[in-house]
Amino acid sequence: MSELNLPVLDLSLLDHGPEAAERFRAELRRATHDVGFFYLTGTGVSPELEGRLHRAARDFFSLSEAEKLEIENTKSPHFRGYTRIGGERTQGKVDWREQIDIGPERPAIDDPDAPDYAVLVGPNLWPSAQPELRPLVEEWTSLLSEVARKLLRAWAEALGAPATYFEDHFGEAQTLLKIVRYPGSTDPEPQQGVGAHKDSGVLTLLWVEPGKGGLQVRRDGVWVDAPSVPGAFVVNIGELLEMATDGYLTATDHRVVSPRAPHDRISVPFFFNPSLDAELPRIDLPAELAPHARGVAQDPANPIYGLHGENALKSRLRAHPDVAEIWHADLVAARA
Repeated sequence: MSELNLPVLDLSLLDHGPEAAERFRAELRRATHDVGFFYLTGTGVSPELEGRLHRAARDFFSLSEAEKLEIENTKSPHFRGYTRIGGERTQGKVDWREQIDIGPERPAIDDPDAPDYAVLVGPNLWPSAQPELRPLVEEWTSLLSEVARKLLRAWAEALGAPATYFEDHFGEAQTLLKIVRYPGSTDPEPQQGVGAHKDSGVLTLLWVEPGKGGLQVRRDGVWVDAPSVPGAFVVNIGELLEMATDGYLTATDHRVVSPRAPHDRISVPFFFNPSLDAELPRIDLPAELAPHARGVAQDPANPIYGLHGENALKSRLRAHPDVAEIWHADLVAARA
């Protein structure tokens, strides 16, 4: 462990020969069994690309209110677009941030017999005042998808399975990119930028504005800070990977505390998940690991579904009640 409270892993070790690769896999297994979070360096993401993404985020949030609301998520039945400050909820409480949600660019599904989670498939909303945003997001998504696939192969081998074990059951990835701004707070007590939660999917790669803090991870019942590290992503696993390993890998509670005014904070989480109709099978852990599987944490207020689409829809309906009320009142009522 480092003084940063989270392990630091170097992905490039996978390309430096069998011994280095095995060392990385052992560190990956240990970090996600013990903590569920780590810093990842050596991804191949250039500082130049990070800088362009950062500038694009700043440029979007500097647009006029009318320009941002052109793509407000209440116009999208697929939960895409801009969420104004206070428009999202975690565990029923208001998150103090504004953001854009961007998923795979696909046509909407109009089959009346499609499963409920098919509402998550559809086109994105792009700001007409910022035409450069879409190609940049597509470049970022493509590169981070390769990083995520590399991690999945390393996890599979670290758990005694063939390298393609997770990918074989993944289907076409259902990614989600959020470009987020946390405004500063003048309140004397720390405010909820995002409330405590576990991610509902497989894995998350988080880019944080250099020099900024606010992310906190629960370790041994205590909240510890996870500040930005130059050249590193913060990586954590979600509930589906915990389920696939019977709790050997752990999805961990985390939250974001609002920065102190006049400062704010940009972060860009990238969620890499399987297709909506995919269910990751339970991995057959080797004999030396199986006794250390803790089972899947159960919370009656937050049921975990093995099918990714059901888990994702659950999260979207709860997080964006205004979108749900406008477009999906029937789905909300059915789950009440």
